[in-house]
Amino acid sequence: MSPGAPPLRWMASLLYVAVLATGLYYAAAGLAPAWPSVARLVFVAALLVLLAVEQAQRYVEGRRGWAIVLLAARIGLLAAVAAADPGGFARALFILVPFFAYFSLGRRASIALAAAYLLVATARAATVPGWRADPETVSDLLMLFIGMVLTVAAAAVVDEQRRSRLRAERLVGELSAAQRQVAELSAAAERNRLARDIHDSVGHHLTAVSIQLEKAEAFRDRDPAAADRAVADARTASGRALREVRESVSALRAAPFSLATAIAALAEGLDDPAFRVSVELSGSEAGHGRNALEALYRVAQEALTNARRHAGADRVRVAVRLDDPAATIEVADNGRGFAVEAAAGSGLPGLRERLAALGGALRIDSAPGHGTRVTASVGGRP
Repeated sequence: MSPGAPPLRWMASLLYVAVLATGLYYAAAGLAPAWPSVARLVFVAALLVLLAVEQAQRYVEGRRGWAIVLLAARIGLLAAVAAADPGGFARALFILVPFFAYFSLGRRASIALAAAYLLVATARAATVPGWRADPETVSDLLMLFIGMVLTVAAAAVVDEQRRSRLRAERLVGELSAAQRQVAELSAAAERNRLARDIHDSVGHHLTAVSIQLEKAEAFRDRDPAAADRAVADARTASGRALREVRESVSALRAAPFSLATAIAALAEGLDDPAFRVSVELSGSEAGHGRNALEALYRVAQEALTNARRHAGADRVRVAVRLDDPAATIEVADNGRGFAVEAAAGSGLPGLRERLAALGGALRIDSAPGHGTRVTASVGGRP
């Protein structure tokens, strides 16, 4: 709220109209027979201009220079009205000056103007002999003092409300910006999660399809039955890939997930005479969250895909230990191995991110010529 806000403008305007009506009634009732026409004209014109000033206030909101100009205009016009007022009613309007000065010049200026008006009123009263013993004069000074104090206090309250509103608007703006940032970060995290899902699931199945098709092509002439089985396995893997894509897109997570079943199907899809996969399972899945079990399954997918596609391994052992509270999976192959610190690609970093988000950890032990062991743990100390 500011001094130019509609309620305050209309409050001041009503006071001007009340003083104008009182002065005109005073003259019409014959209570001011010696009221010169010039003074009467000044009285009416100054009050009308004050009404115009209050309406002009709304056009200078937030412009300190113009607010000071209007304050000076009010002071001059009020002085003119008081000088031309036959009944002294305009003195009540002086309490408006400190009020508007509070917003134009600040609290100190408002208090200084209030004190100045009190000093001037006291000085004028002192010119009347015996004013200290005159109850009416003392009462007028006391009421002026009370009015000035209340005016400055009211201005302080209004100003604090205005500042509080501005602070609230700023905080709302900051909150909205923070909410937009959180939404952007959430969207980025969801994109990263989908990217990991696509790489870990669809990428694995496509690798299996490619391997089975290569096998079918190699056995097409020598063993048509083996080639037909490889094509069937490739069709099965492509069907699994399509199903997982549909689940990811539609975000359907209602179906129960079994790590043991998923690992068994994964091993069955890859196991053949040239690539043997053995699975060891201990413990119970009860007490382990779906997200943790799915993360371990993605680790097995990635490790088996790498063992088949890059490591040149012919034997892989998958060990799943579902202890309390930790769940651990270990995938060890007898492939050619690699230098872990020089490894590149998006699979391993994606798995680390997935596990880290669940409070888990991923460890890779490998060296050229010594095979690879991938160990992932979720839900307890790695």
